Amino acid sequence: MMTQPYMFEKPLGLRDTLPDAQRAIAGLENVFHQELRLWGYDFIQTPALEYAETIGRASAIADRELFKFLDVEGHPVVLRPDMTTPIARVAASSLRKQPLPLRLAYTAALYRSQKKEGGHPSEFKQAGAELIGDATPYADAEIISLMKTILEKSGLESIRLAVGHVGFVNAFFYDIVKDKETVGQLRQLLYNKNDVGFRDYVASLHLPEALAQRLNAFIDSRRLNNEETLKYLETLTAGSAPPVRSYYENIAELVKLLEIDHLDGKFDLDMTLVPHLSYYTGFVFQGFGGGLGFPVASGGRYDDLLAKFNRPCPATGFGIRLDRLMSAIKSGGRNEETRKTAIIYDRENAGRAMQFAMQERERGRSIVVQHVDGIDDAKAFCRQFETIKRFLNKEGTGER
Repeated sequence: MMTQPYMFEKPLGLRDTLPDAQRAIAGLENVFHQELRLWGYDFIQTPALEYAETIGRASAIADRELFKFLDVEGHPVVLRPDMTTPIARVAASSLRKQPLPLRLAYTAALYRSQKKEGGHPSEFKQAGAELIGDATPYADAEIISLMKTILEKSGLESIRLAVGHVGFVNAFFYDIVKDKETVGQLRQLLYNKNDVGFRDYVASLHLPEALAQRLNAFIDSRRLNNEETLKYLETLTAGSAPPVRSYYENIAELVKLLEIDHLDGKFDLDMTLVPHLSYYTGFVFQGFGGGLGFPVASGGRYDDLLAKFNRPCPATGFGIRLDRLMSAIKSGGRNEETRKTAIIYDRENAGRAMQFAMQERERGRSIVVQHVDGIDDAKAFCRQFETIKRFLNKEGTGER
């Protein structure tokens, strides 16, 4: 018998989530919900589809990664590629009259198109939080501390945080090269961690030797400890434009706040940390753990994004990739598999079995009620359950 093409296949980058993985995801989401509520964050949900001319354009996700459609009225729409931009839309519209700061949280599926199979999902779940309306380093410290706490309570081990400041990087580079396009190229090389390419590009700029040395020394700063990094940044402020000094003072203050919040020794100040999303303006950070070589969480400050929705407002936030977090947690995630009891019954005992199941469920126990005639392989069926209770005339009422 021939099957239809692609009957058992899925579109590129999409995955089925089977029961074990779904239970682990549910366990992680439960951790997120509990902790975020304890910190005073309110959950919201936005549509999976957004207008391409608003969310699609403002999201900073590359156009080639957007899933684009036309709705029934012919308007271009996209599957949401991130949650920060939709939340910015909500904060500037439905929540416009709410007093600031806003503390909002979410768990949602995000969609980014892949052109080839390479282990990168086109659909993935993310949990996150956004603190909107507070421009102080105290807000950045709260978001970083919250992200670290959630990762910790999710069961992630060997947690390390990397903290940078894209505003400082932009200001420092521009102070030397005086060209935004050149700054963008230098940032891209930092993002790719291409130190050789960075030095080659600096050489191609034909800068005075002292300025070229300042740029090349910058990428070596990632090897310094936090105290050494702060001292190095202070030396860079000498003779630099005022924004560089201002950003340095913010960085020094954040370091003190994180130390007060008992994160000393848990984070690395890395000024070469540059995100791929262009809307970040200030502090940026990533969360690592579980031996993975890539981040399971990331975030930062995006003070200009809400202005695109006609509500200029500072904001910072983070997102945690559930698929990456599950890979990083040795146990595969907080598996919330419920210990189930199976009730096997026959026609004569249907009423008793269902009454018993109702009573057990009211006690919070997970109960499967199964008629004996519907079981194909009794041994295989029973192996799924911690307890089996039988309401059968032939075998009598029993339990194992």
